[in-house]
Amino acid sequence: MSNELVINSTEKGERIALLQNKRLLEYHVESSNQSFTVGDIYLGTVKKLVAGLNAAFVDVGYEKDAFLHYLDLGPKINSLNQYTKDVIAKRANTGSLKDVRIEPDIDKQGKIDKVLTKGQPILVQIVKEPISTKGPRLSCDISIAGRYIVLVPFGDSVNLSKKITERQERQRLQRLMSSIKPPNFGVIVRTVAQGHDVDELNRDLQNCLDKWEQGMKLLRDARPRERIIGEMNRTSSILRDMLNESFDSITLDSKEVYEDTKSFIRTIAPEKENIVKLYSGKTKIFEQFGLEKQIKSLFGRSVSLPGGGYLIVEHTEALHVIDVNSGNKSNSEEDQEATALSVNIEAAKEIARQLRLRDMGGIIVVDFIDMKKAENRKTVYETMREVMRSERSKFTILPLSKFGLMQITRQRVRPELNVVTRETCPTCNGTGNIQASILVTDSIESHLDYILTKQNERAVSIVLHPYLHAYFTKGFISEQMRWLFKYKTWVTLIPDSAIGITEFKFHNRFGEEMELVG
Repeated sequence: MSNELVINSTEKGERIALLQNKRLLEYHVESSNQSFTVGDIYLGTVKKLVAGLNAAFVDVGYEKDAFLHYLDLGPKINSLNQYTKDVIAKRANTGSLKDVRIEPDIDKQGKIDKVLTKGQPILVQIVKEPISTKGPRLSCDISIAGRYIVLVPFGDSVNLSKKITERQERQRLQRLMSSIKPPNFGVIVRTVAQGHDVDELNRDLQNCLDKWEQGMKLLRDARPRERIIGEMNRTSSILRDMLNESFDSITLDSKEVYEDTKSFIRTIAPEKENIVKLYSGKTKIFEQFGLEKQIKSLFGRSVSLPGGGYLIVEHTEALHVIDVNSGNKSNSEEDQEATALSVNIEAAKEIARQLRLRDMGGIIVVDFIDMKKAENRKTVYETMREVMRSERSKFTILPLSKFGLMQITRQRVRPELNVVTRETCPTCNGTGNIQASILVTDSIESHLDYILTKQNERAVSIVLHPYLHAYFTKGFISEQMRWLFKYKTWVTLIPDSAIGITEFKFHNRFGEEMELVG
């Protein structure tokens, strides 16, 4: 199983695609002005205490105050609050917690107004990004994620991922981390730490400690609403969490992002540095990898299944609903029950992919095709559990009900990704009337003649729909070749399925888009 990461840099930020065996598995859009990312640590101010909710609203600089529940304060909140005051008052000079007095844990059944006061500064971490009309969700149980470990200030225990099941390995990691962790810091050992030696784990631990140290230096002179420790960008976090021996390619089209990514890989996995490649082709990188077509086909309301069935995906404020349909599935199976089982198993695999792809969270209800046999319903349930095993977000799956409904909850920490797949016609702007599409080739040739003969341009390139690209390039003596004979210059044609069939763009030799006349 091969994993590839393809990153397209634009003026608005990065588009990140994770491919598994050439199929799109995850798609992220990271805006350059994006803030309040999961993992960011801010210096907030308590604005309001709400006894009825046993929660506080905290100002971290977002247009709406962020929400902090009592259960998200963490048992060591008193230690964190006292340390925050000491750092701001410059009584603590380093990020070391060696000499810090750890306060007793707070009561799990306590009240928030006994712990916090209105107007006090508080160190908080984003655990859920702003979604819809809600502000960010916060926690005071601070943690700093590394590649192999998660550092927990004011803790003292060493906990291991439940996915590490081998007894000897658990004992080795427990003993190793207990010997190298600093005082008053807890550690959570991640699954990927299995089999790695003390040098690698210690280097990761030191990186997390350095990040904490730098954050505490900023905290000394920080003002309310300032970010103290920033989570790494989405590209780096994906690599940190997922980079393993199955990764065989990371392709980027930006020199700057390429250098940053290569530097990061050199830090966390030097042996993988050579898989980072800078794309320099003339065709857009997503077009080259066939991603534009996949994105448009996978984010629509209807999603096709390989065997002929299809899914209907509907999103509401409260939950997501997925309906499974057999479509034109052939009846090669013995009976209706067998057909339903076959389609449902196919659907379960695609639904698991869709949850990751769209980053759907909250409650998901799946209406599978009705099956009469209990063993078939159990098979579909087990299939869904198996294909969700690689899921990084926390999730719960319930068996099919007697109505054929499956309920899934999936942790939602950022807004669901919604790609618009229905487009307003670029030529008619939704009116329904366009210039006769048969004339588009004449229009291109007219503009080309004007540019090459009247403006004396050379090294011109045209971005156009793949159908038009085929029209101009196919044949023994293609139209593109005729242009070479006529104008004595080669015209580069670049297919782009992201634009409409009646659209086209001319670029000069510097790659700048040319303004067309008439």
